[in-house]
This record gives sequence, C-alpha cells and structure tokens, in this order.
Amino acid sequence: MSKGTVVLAYSGGLDTSCILVWLKEQGYDVIAYLANIGQDEDFEAAHKKAESLGAKKVFIEDLRAEFVEEFIWPSVQANAIYEDRYLLGTSVARPCIARRQVQIAQREGAQYVSHGATGKGNDQIRFELTCYALYPEVKIIAPWRIPEFYTRFKGRKDLMEYAQAHGIPVPVTPKAPWSMDANLMHISYESGILENPKSHAPADLYLMTKNPEDTPTSPDLIELEFKKGVPVKVSHLKDGKSKDTPLEIFSYVNEIGGKHGVGRIDIVENRFIGMKSRGIYETPGGTILYHAHLDIEAFTMDREVRRIKQGLGIRFSELLYNGFWYSPECEFVRHCIEKSQESVEGKVQLSVFKGHVYVLGRESPRSPLQRRAGQYGCTGGLRSLRCVWLH
Repeated sequence: MSKGTVVLAYSGGLDTSCILVWLKEQGYDVIAYLANIGQDEDFEAAHKKAESLGAKKVFIEDLRAEFVEEFIWPSVQANAIYEDRYLLGTSVARPCIARRQVQIAQREGAQYVSHGATGKGNDQIRFELTCYALYPEVKIIAPWRIPEFYTRFKGRKDLMEYAQAHGIPVPVTPKAPWSMDANLMHISYESGILENPKSHAPADLYLMTKNPEDTPTSPDLIELEFKKGVPVKVSHLKDGKSKDTPLEIFSYVNEIGGKHGVGRIDIVENRFIGMKSRGIYETPGGTILYHAHLDIEAFTMDREVRRIKQGLGIRFSELLYNGFWYSPECEFVRHCIEKSQESVEGKVQLSVFKGHVYVLGRESPRSPLQRRAGQYGCTGGLRSLRCVWLH
C-alpha cells in the first residue's frame, strides 16, 4: 500500500535519480519534476530516465520567462547583492523552482515534496520555506537529513553502487572535482578541490564566460533602456541589433557579458546556517544589468528616497539569500522597492570589454539634470525649499 504521493525536485543526476528509486523503496508514488531555468540540460533524456526509474508522472517545466520577469527583474530593481559581491544567482532561482513544485503537488493531490539538497547548505532552507509558505499542509522529505538515508549513503561511491544495483544509468564521464549549479543567471562552483580557500580555480572551470585574456580586442557598445527600474530594451550601438522581451534581453546581455569575461568572482560567504563557504560565481548578464541599473537609478531617483532604498536593497538581498522570498517582510520590502522605481526611467550606454563594464553615458526624461528649474537646478516642492535655504 502506498504511503502517498511525493513530488521530487529532480535533476536527472546521480543523487536525485537514487533518491527517486529510494523513495519508491520506501513505499511512495513519485512524481518527478524538472525545472528548465536556463541550464544546459538534455531534458528529453532526463524525462525518459525518470520514467524508466518508475516515476508515476514526469513534469518538465519551462520557467525561463517567469524566472526573468518575476524573480530576476525584482532583484535588478533592488540592486540585490549579498555581502557586497554576490549577485544571488542560485538564491533567486530557488523560490521560482519551488513555487512550481508546490503548484504541481497541489494540482496532483500530493501530500509530500522532496529535494536532494544536503543538510549543510542553504538550498534546503530556500526550498522548504517556499513550500511551507505556499502549501502549509505539505510534508517535506529531505533524504540527506534522514539518518536511514545518510548512514546508508556516505558518499558518491555508495550512490554509484546503489545505482548499479538498481539499474540506474550512471555518468560515463568523470565527475568534475567540484559541484556546480547552473541557471540562466549564473553558474556557481563550490566544494571538492575548491574547499581550500587558498586554492586557485583551475583555468578550465568557467563555462559561462571567456577568460578575459582571450576576449575580443575591441569592446561591445550597448544601450539598456529602463522603465520603472526594469529593462525594456537592449540595443547594440554598432550593429543595430536589439531585443525587447525580458527573456531575450537577459539572454542577450548574458551573451555579451560571457563573450568579454564579465562577472567572475571568487568569494568566501557567510551561509544562513552558520558556516562560511567558498564559492566561485560567473554572472555575466546580471553584472551588466547591475551596473546599468545602479547608474540610471542614481541619475533619476530623489536623493533621500535613494538613501532609504539602499537600506531596503541590503535587507532584500539578505532575505533572498536566506530563503525568505515569500515571507511577509520580504513581500513588504519588494513592494517598497517597486514603489521607489516609479521614476527610474531612461537609457544607459555601456562599453563591455575585457572583464569590465564601463558606463559611457545616460539620458532620462525623469532626471532633474535634464529638466532644470531655477538657477540652482532644483526641482519643485521640498527640494526647491532646500535650495532656497542653502542659497
């Protein structure tokens, strides 16, 4: 007799393939769910593999457009950056993935959800807080926190033996000596040989960006247009190419950034669970958008509003990193940030070259500098009074 139905966040890799079969062993009906958020993945092969392993149903969900519009764009508006350097590419993807997992669970009448996140990382928290926020009655099965599971599978060797014993196809190519997480916004690398914070990253580690030494010898000049703090168009100033849908805009700035080696960082960060972790990240398009938005925001936003908004951006970044996207406080902060963006409108011209993003110029119908009032260049209301007092 079945213990119930569980929706498993499934990647098709060794861990979640073994978890799928293990959940069946425990007496659950398993629905496999794989989110397409821009990672390089053979989704058809993953679908067939899940079916062959006994998944009751398999859902492959294309979330790329909503990932950009509903999660990346609010992060751009916030200038979201954790501990001054990390643009939160993994963090921002988790509530997007988990939201659809919950939607599938509710639609299919599943009482359980499951994931392959380990007990020492942030992702377990990000997945589970989202699930509980959107589906409070759900029960979560986290195998890597269940003694019966983690005492049986102490490492990759045990998983490989289990896979071979249960007819689970195993990777035929050697596994990279580090772990990776990829999506449309970034790729992260950690663990393995990167555990030693002094060890330099191997030259062949990076997959999303070129080595700046090997990038073109002339820059790409682009213009990003914003309305209410959101990118609405990107244009190449030399060849005239332009994109105006969210997914196309983000994909194009990713392409330009990757071509020029933009967005590589190597940091040690403070995890929510109380440990430090070394991570290497490449976020090409996100880095370009961060610099462009920061510039147009400073150009168009009221000074005192911006001071408050800067604090809100830091708070939003911490909430996002810690998995609280759907918390009441994060919803409130997002609402305030969105309100602050009403005047953030205009165009920024940039040069992308040899690992760097250079702002060349900007224009906006909303900037006081382009609609001067009076000899001191002040706008109306309280700012005009401040000018009178000062002069």
